[in-house]
This record gives sequence, structure tokens and C-alpha cells, in this order.
Amino acid sequence: MNKIKAVVLFSGGLDSLLTIKVLESQGIEVVGVCFYSVFFDANKAEKIAKKNKIKLHKVDFNKEILNLVKNPQHGLGKNMNPCIDCHATMFKLANKFAEENGYDFLASGEVLGQRPFSQNKRALEEVLKTAGVEILRPLSAKLLPETEIEKKGLIDREKLLDFQGRQRNRQIALAKKLGIKDFESPAGGCLLTEPEFSKKLKQGLNNFYEITCSDVELFKRGRIYWLKIKKEKQKVLVVVGRNKEDNDYLEELAIENDFLIKPKNFKGPTALVRIFNDKKIKFNDKKIKLNIATSEPPRLEEVIFEDDYQVLQKVAELSGWYITSARGKEVQFEISKK
Repeated sequence: MNKIKAVVLFSGGLDSLLTIKVLESQGIEVVGVCFYSVFFDANKAEKIAKKNKIKLHKVDFNKEILNLVKNPQHGLGKNMNPCIDCHATMFKLANKFAEENGYDFLASGEVLGQRPFSQNKRALEEVLKTAGVEILRPLSAKLLPETEIEKKGLIDREKLLDFQGRQRNRQIALAKKLGIKDFESPAGGCLLTEPEFSKKLKQGLNNFYEITCSDVELFKRGRIYWLKIKKEKQKVLVVVGRNKEDNDYLEELAIENDFLIKPKNFKGPTALVRIFNDKKIKFNDKKIKLNIATSEPPRLEEVIFEDDYQVLQKVAELSGWYITSARGKEVQFEISKK
């Protein structure tokens, strides 16, 4: 007989690791599938898969997750997380991979009641309905309806588990029993669940709905400002670095038509200026000299600017204000365009 093979959604956390081990204990060949995007990476999954000799397949999820954030069929969680739609879409893609590569079924490490928004019974059922695929959840299988996977004898239901709730004592005990000593905390590391990042993302979507993953990357570092240019009704994203790490990050993330503003005679923040909907920005001057105010910083978001050059001047003024030692002095700025 051919060996039964399964695809498991693998985050690198203890639950997904236990799911693979439970399946392997029944002689099932398993591959883990993990997803990565601008909001979460695959680093933990890769690390744990390597340590536990798990075959891993990575999937770029950027296009899908950004669309889901903009148009969540089932709404958002506490922050900007479209968990139900996200999980359903992941299952669809994982199932496609399973079908194309000769795997027999799909499984996940979800535990009934562990997460209030995405892992209650109703949410788990809604994920199945939205995904349109069958999913085995070995850690809570005995508390859920029997799947066709079990009915067909692809796996022994009696050897599956009945984990429930947010307590993880039973998972840790099972890990010890299976000889798993090195495992990660359950935190998924998704930026969409973080309040501060979610505020920046929501503000970005409100200002420019067509933002891309390249734009979202900028929300991870520095001080964020959204400005307006009157003549073309353009939106402008400004990011001012907080430290050298931010400055280097902004240099790396600058794309075509972005402006970088740097102080030359003082050490200070780099500012990145991204003007949307304008690919014909004319720019001649490469330097600006400004006397930096000693009072409050300029409130750029309250101003509608006449043109892009005025924006650059004011961003330089704002950037210079963050150089404490330069207040009341003249600062020279160099401006470059990508």
C-alpha cells in the first residue's frame, strides 16, 4: 500500500509541531507548509522545522493578505487582523499544494477555544465553509465532528486528542512524552494583531487605499506622517528615522521616485518622502539650508502644501527639529531622488 501523506499548516509553534508528531506517530508522511508576508515571516517555522527534521514548503502570502486586510469578508479582530479569512485562504493554498503534489489530506494545529476570535467552534466551522476544503485538527479532533479523513480510515480517530482552551499544560506534557525539548512560544508574531502597527496601517489605508507591501514596510520604522499636496490632490507619505538603524532601513526601502533627506553638518534622522500618483516630479535643487526652530515642531499634517518642493523643505525642517543640538542653528540638508 502507498504511504498516507499529509500537509500540515506549520507556524513553528508548539501546536503545529505536536500536530506533525501526532500524525507521524501513525506512520503518516508529513510536509509542513508555512506562509510569509510583510506582516509575518517564516523564520520561526524554518528554525523549528530544521531542528525537528521536518520537510517545509514556504509560500509567499503578500498579495493575499493585503487584499484580505482591505476587504475582510468576516471582518477584523481586535486590531487589523482578518484571522478567519486569513486562515481560510491559507487552507485553500495549502490544499492546492496538497492536490498538486499527491498528498492525501490537510491538517492544522488549531486548538478549540484557544483563541477567542479565530478558534471558537463557530469560527472553525466558518473557516471550513469559506475555504471549501476539509481540514483535520488532530489536537481537538475528538471534540469536533468526524471528518471524511477519519471515516475513510486514513487516520485512527481513537489516537487523536481532545485539547481545548487556552491552558497549555497538556500540550507541554505531550511534548515531553514525545521527547520534544526545544519548542517556541505560541505567539504568532503577526503585526496585524499589534495595536500600534495596526493604527499606522489603518491610517495608511485611510490616506491611500492603494498602498502596496512596499509602502507597508515603511510603517515598521520611524515616525509616520501623511501630507497633502493641493494642486494634484496627491498624498504624501513621510517617514522620519528615529535612530541609525531606522536611517539604514529607510535607505534600503527607498524605491524609484522616493526622496531621501539627510542632514550634512549634524548627525540626525534620515527622512524618506514618497509622493503617490505622481511619476513626473521635477527636482533640480539638491541642497536646502534651514534655521531650525527652538519651539514646537512644525505640524505638517495640518497643512495642505502647494507643491512637492514645499513638502521637501518642510520635511527637512521637521527632520532638523529632531536634532536637539541643532535647534536655533543652521542645518544643511542633502536631498536625493531615487
